[in-house]
Amino acid sequence: MSSQAAAVLFAGVVAYAVFGGADFGAGFWDLTAGGAERGRRPRALIDHAIGPVWEANHVWLIYCLVMAWTAFPPAFVAIMTTLYIPLGLAALGIVLRGSGFAFRKALVQTSERRITGAVFASSSVITPFFFGAVAGGIASGRVPRGGGGDALESWLNPTSLLGGGMAVVTAAYLAAVFLTAEARTRKVPDLEDHFRRRAIAAAVVAGALSAAGIFILRADAPHLFSRRVGPGLPLLLLLSGASGLAALLLLRRADPRLLRVLAVAAVAAVLVGWGVGQYPNLLATHLSFAKAAAPDPTLRSVLVVFGAAALLIVPSLALLYFLQQRGRLEGG
Repeated sequence: MSSQAAAVLFAGVVAYAVFGGADFGAGFWDLTAGGAERGRRPRALIDHAIGPVWEANHVWLIYCLVMAWTAFPPAFVAIMTTLYIPLGLAALGIVLRGSGFAFRKALVQTSERRITGAVFASSSVITPFFFGAVAGGIASGRVPRGGGGDALESWLNPTSLLGGGMAVVTAAYLAAVFLTAEARTRKVPDLEDHFRRRAIAAAVVAGALSAAGIFILRADAPHLFSRRVGPGLPLLLLLSGASGLAALLLLRRADPRLLRVLAVAAVAAVLVGWGVGQYPNLLATHLSFAKAAAPDPTLRSVLVVFGAAALLIVPSLALLYFLQQRGRLEGG
């Protein structure tokens, strides 16, 4: 029963990393778009692309929190009482990001729009970084069973910094591919070239970080490294590498829907590779999923609720994304 609960929890993590990550990555390109005039058109495309869906993607974060709290309470307590600083900063980033995005549309004066735009863009970088640092702290074994670990060293360490950097870069890659596809759909060739170049640059940086990560994990998280070169590595290399390379090769001519699928597959494979390397432990070597799991009646209830929620939420989100891609949600 605990393995099924772990699978549905991890499905939510992957969904939030992919869909929420694409939104955060769009904020990264907003931050680096340039001055008011130079960045006006790229920012307009970003607003059109994420405007209807950016808040909806947080449903996956809420799902992950509730699932972890209910199905694996000892692990939830340990994580929250050790990694409360990066988690708190990530939550602050989400709030500031939402406020900045909303007020940027409502304000009229250029100076005020610049401030709110900067808040939105910078928070879009800070938030995934801290989420990645949390993942690194968990994976490297710095969250002890029972909680109360070192509040600073648990996330200020090489593996957490690697996780934070990878989270920002992969989000930027996802967003650049999505925005390339969006520009192609809207038939804006110069913006398509603009974001295509950025997708390639993000992919190169992600590859460099991945190569450096081999040495960082071997030195800082040997348990995770040994698991990665076992069952996790083939999945990571074959699926992620093949999907990412195919997306880059097809950026100039593929159907926009195919580009999005390939980019999602590349990032999702990285996360699944991490999950395979982590399993069956939830907190590195300290606590397994089986030992952290709630009693079986609770897990059964959680899985039943998950099934009902999936029947309601997944079709609703699919419809939302479909309407957004067809341009049916844009105001006059």
